[in-house]
Amino acid sequence: MPSPDSGSSLGEEFNRWAEAGRGEGMEQDHLPIALPVLEKMRLAPTDNILDVGCGAGWLSRRLAKSVPEGRVVGMDISDEMIRHARRASVDFDNLMFVAGEVAQIPWQPNFFSHAISVESSYYWPDPAAGIKDIFRVLGDGGSAWILINYYRDNPHCHQWGSLLAVPTHLVSAEEWAEHFRSAGFTNVAHERIVDRSPSPEVYTGRWFRDAEQLAAFKSEGALLVYGIK
Repeated sequence: MPSPDSGSSLGEEFNRWAEAGRGEGMEQDHLPIALPVLEKMRLAPTDNILDVGCGAGWLSRRLAKSVPEGRVVGMDISDEMIRHARRASVDFDNLMFVAGEVAQIPWQPNFFSHAISVESSYYWPDPAAGIKDIFRVLGDGGSAWILINYYRDNPHCHQWGSLLAVPTHLVSAEEWAEHFRSAGFTNVAHERIVDRSPSPEVYTGRWFRDAEQLAAFKSEGALLVYGIK
């Protein structure tokens, strides 16, 4: 579900999220859809992984445990999120965090074995440019994995756009796939990752009309788009 990544206004908004402690809650919200993706990635101990829109670093830390002989770099547009991530990750020798925008990733070409972004890419100011720069920093045979809950093919999330303080891109699965192909990725595909976590009998949050809409949203599943360089 929503969790902000863009230009200065986006960075400022995510700084506010970080200061409110919302970065730390993302693991509980997103782990049910992220775990199946990590299985599909088939990580090797020596892999180098880029986590785009890493927030407070919950996924980066999980990835770092999976690649003890590799390196994980978490990147976020929010300086404050990066500070939170660093404070929570001091025990990791193979994990570092950098502030940056996905269209201009502060890293050398052809370095990473995998890049992953969970619930971040619909905030990118220019999604096509972001996918293109992810392609640049991946090595030959490297893979990119984009996982989002906000996409056009799921009608039960469309209301989020008007509730968020920063612009978002409501893009279809096939449009995301075309961004991958245009960047140079091959074997591009997309699928749904169903959220099987328990749902409340009564929903009182702001993102859904009621518990029935939340259940319908979860049954549609999150969108996973991936490709190979």
